[in-house]
Amino acid sequence: MTEGPAGVVVIAIAAAFLVGACIGSFLNVVIHRLPRGESIVSPRSRCPGCGREIRASENIPIASFLILRGRCAGCGEAISWRYPAVELLTAAGFATIFLLDGPGVQLLRDLLFFSLLLPIAFIDIDHRIIPDELSLGGLASGILLSFLPGGDWKGSVAGALLGGGILYTTAFLYEKIRGIEGMGGGDIKLLAMIGAFLGWRGTVATLFFGAFLGAAGGLLAMRKGGEGLKTAIPFGPYLCVAALGARFLGGGGWGWVLT
Repeated sequence: MTEGPAGVVVIAIAAAFLVGACIGSFLNVVIHRLPRGESIVSPRSRCPGCGREIRASENIPIASFLILRGRCAGCGEAISWRYPAVELLTAAGFATIFLLDGPGVQLLRDLLFFSLLLPIAFIDIDHRIIPDELSLGGLASGILLSFLPGGDWKGSVAGALLGGGILYTTAFLYEKIRGIEGMGGGDIKLLAMIGAFLGWRGTVATLFFGAFLGAAGGLLAMRKGGEGLKTAIPFGPYLCVAALGARFLGGGGWGWVLT
């Protein structure tokens, strides 16, 4: 049995991993149902192939996928790799954030922030939309959490206004000049939410790094799609990745963006 401070840390990180896996299982429900306008609370999860209700013993995060060998226990249809991937990604994210933050209010902020960004990214990839329940709900949450100890409500409000304002102005000018919509309102709300959690400095860093990633991803998409400049790409996932970079790498390799 492990003893001492090191042992406590290992146990805490393992607990964060397990909690994250369970949260990831719930986020799978959010990713699947929210864009379809379905309740994320009920009914219980069912196999998309045969409609069979998934038993509790078959719904253990990550483990059930391995035990069932990636197939439904009823009809035998293959289960998408997306489900265990989201669970594993969330579990790893929770463990990493706990390791970086340690216990405290900041941990609560960062875990909620991560739990909002992950489903937003996947939903935008699948449906080219960002649900208001996540972006606007996250915006309100980010501002409210900034009033807790260690928070900066002025910076949170400034970040939200700056993030939403920059993208709104960019989208407005693009539509006026080109005559077509170049950016959806979901991206505007998303960056406002990111600003509420990260403040104005984190918003600037997110936009800079997100634009870089988006440009790189756009070039690859244009080459594969064959539609040139008309190729539609979701910007939300790039903003989500950039926001995590701004939060946890802001003082590291690309902190020069803010100097």
